[in-house]
Amino acid sequence: MKTFLEKNFGKLWLGLVFLFLYLPLIFMVVFSFNSTRQDAQFTGFSLRWYEALTRDTKIVEGFWLSLKVATVSGVLSAVLGTFAAFVLVRYRRFTGRTIFSGMVNAPLVMPEVVIGLSLLLLMVGVQNFFGWPQRGMLTIILGHTLLGMAYGMVVIQSRLLEMNRAIEEAAMDLGARPHQVFFLITLPNIFQAILAAFLLSFTLSFDDVVIAEFLSGPGVNTLPQVIFGYARRGINPTIYAAATLLIMTVTVVIVAYSLWVARQTRKREREIAVATRAELTALGTP
Repeated sequence: MKTFLEKNFGKLWLGLVFLFLYLPLIFMVVFSFNSTRQDAQFTGFSLRWYEALTRDTKIVEGFWLSLKVATVSGVLSAVLGTFAAFVLVRYRRFTGRTIFSGMVNAPLVMPEVVIGLSLLLLMVGVQNFFGWPQRGMLTIILGHTLLGMAYGMVVIQSRLLEMNRAIEEAAMDLGARPHQVFFLITLPNIFQAILAAFLLSFTLSFDDVVIAEFLSGPGVNTLPQVIFGYARRGINPTIYAAATLLIMTVTVVIVAYSLWVARQTRKREREIAVATRAELTALGTP
């Protein structure tokens, strides 16, 4: 007979993996409520660091800047990623396809330090030539859009490859023009993938430090930059509080998205079942 370890080895291994991943986060959340600055001993429950967080103008300003940058770059990444994925999936042969595919996928394998440095040199050259743009929120958005577009394209591309092209061909046979097919047929079918691409790009942008460090200007610091700067000067429990709020925000967004996807999936399954029963009834099948 198998021993307990042999029967539950997979579950135990999975539990250890999750413990390795999430134990540091749990530790940080717990110590964000610590009553003192001790980072190795919990001395009592307190909300003092959350109160201090509301008075820290650098963190508050960094949070709003990160929120604006992540939202704009997430939208741009989803839009550009959709167009890039559509071109690569629907148009198999065109001049420069290999180069285009390689350039779009390059940020996936390129170190962020290299991306940030190359973008910094580009922005400095453009600024010296045209006098614009100044390094700040706009340049950070451009850098994060470059990175997020590559990740978003992968998500949308996989959905396009799974999509049944017979639906699009049927619409064109009925007289729909290509742009009508794209906006009325293709986009609704890949909307969940586009939303997932937006959330992924939003998270990458909100969390990024390296590219923002290269492209930010004087007095322009995102929340991760502020947290990283505080961490280099020593332990500050205010950082724990800020990171805990970030974790809670991301968790709420992910849970809400998962519930929405599950609801849409159940709705689609019910519609398919109703349509199937109606078709069988029309055919006289019991």
